[in-house]
Amino acid sequence: MDPARPSQDILRSLTDEHVLRALMRHRLLTRAELSTETGISKPTAGESVRRLTEAGLVVDTGRRTPGGRGKGRVGTYYSLAPGAGTALAVSIAPEGVVAEQIDAYGDLLARAEARIGRPARPDDVARALAAAVDDACARARDRAGRAAADADAASSGGPSADGGAGPGRPRLAVVSAADPVDRHSGRLLQLPDAPFLLGEIDPVAVLADRVDGPVHVDNDVNWAAQAERTANPRDDFAYVYLDEGLGCAIVSDGEVRRGHRGLAGEVAHLITVGPGGVAMPLIEVFGELGLRRSGGSTAIDVGLLLDKRPPEVVSAVGGLLAALATLIDPEVIVVGGRWGIALIDAVARETTRLPRHVEVRAAAVDNEPSLCGARADALHRLRERVLGR
Repeated sequence: MDPARPSQDILRSLTDEHVLRALMRHRLLTRAELSTETGISKPTAGESVRRLTEAGLVVDTGRRTPGGRGKGRVGTYYSLAPGAGTALAVSIAPEGVVAEQIDAYGDLLARAEARIGRPARPDDVARALAAAVDDACARARDRAGRAAADADAASSGGPSADGGAGPGRPRLAVVSAADPVDRHSGRLLQLPDAPFLLGEIDPVAVLADRVDGPVHVDNDVNWAAQAERTANPRDDFAYVYLDEGLGCAIVSDGEVRRGHRGLAGEVAHLITVGPGGVAMPLIEVFGELGLRRSGGSTAIDVGLLLDKRPPEVVSAVGGLLAALATLIDPEVIVVGGRWGIALIDAVARETTRLPRHVEVRAAAVDNEPSLCGARADALHRLRERVLGR
C-alpha cells in the first residue's frame, strides 16, 4: 500500500515556513534568492511570497536589484513585515527591572529600565515592571515612527519596508525573576531568608493587558543556565550562581529541571560546612561571618566578601559542589555571579578534594546572563508564532 501523500495545504505550509525562516536569517531576499536558499522552484517560491504578502507576514521593501540592458530581470527584495510581531524580554532583579522589545530578526527595538528600592516590596516591583514595559513599548513605537518618516522622505512614493505600520503590542513576553517562581502560575514566591523580594507578585497579571499573547516566567538562574548552554553546548551540568543571592540550575539531558513547583535549585538552605566545621544551611554561613548587607537583609554584601575572601566561604561552597556532584552527576559545574567568578580558582581547588571529582569553571556569559537567556527564548517563541506554531 502506498503511503498517503501529504496534502497540498501541508506542502504550502511547509514551503511558507522555509521562506519565512530564510527571511529571518537573511532579512532581504528576492524570489530568485529565496528559491536558491530554500531549494524550492522559483514559481513555488513566488507563490509562497504572494501568500505570505497577502497574510501580512512579508512585504515588498521597495528595493530592486540592478536589471535591464542585458543584466536580467529586475528582482524585488522582500522582508518580514513589522506586523509579524515583536516580543518582550524582561529581567526583574535587585538592581531594577529591564525590559527589551525585540523583533523576529532578534534586533533590539527598545530598552527601558526602572529602579527598585530596597527592600523590594511587591507593589513597588509591580509598578517598576509595568513602567519599564510601557517605556520600552513607547520607545519602540517612536523608533518605528521615525523610521517610517525617514523612509517616506527618502522614497519617491514607492512602498517602504515597514509598510507604514508600527511594531504594535508584543505578541508574548519572557520574564526572568531573581526569586523562586511557581512553574504552574508564574508567580514569584517568597521563601524563608529571601534576599530580594519581600512578598509575592504575579508578573503574568501585570503584563496581561500589555501583551497580546502568553507571558512565560522563570527563575533568573534557570535563564542564565540556558544562556550558558547556548554559549557552551552541554547536556548535563549544574549552574551555580553566587552573588547577592544564591541559586542553582540543573540541566540534565539538555533540559532545565525545575521540580514539581519550580523550586529545584534553591540551594540557600542546603546543609554545608560552616565556620568552625559546624554544619549549617549555606545562607547562614554569610550571617555567621558578618557578610550580609545592612538593614537586616539576608542579601550577601559582595564588596565586603571580596575584600575579606574568607576561606570559610570557599569551604562552604565546596560542600555545595560536593552535594551537586553526588546527587546529579554533572559533566561540569559552571559558576556564575560576581563573587563566584572572582573566587573560581579557590573554589576549583577545593573540589580537587572531593570523592567524586568534577570539572569546575567560570561562566562564559557574564554580562546580563539571565536576560540573555530570556531574550533568546523570547526570540525562539516569537519565531515559532510567526511560523504559525
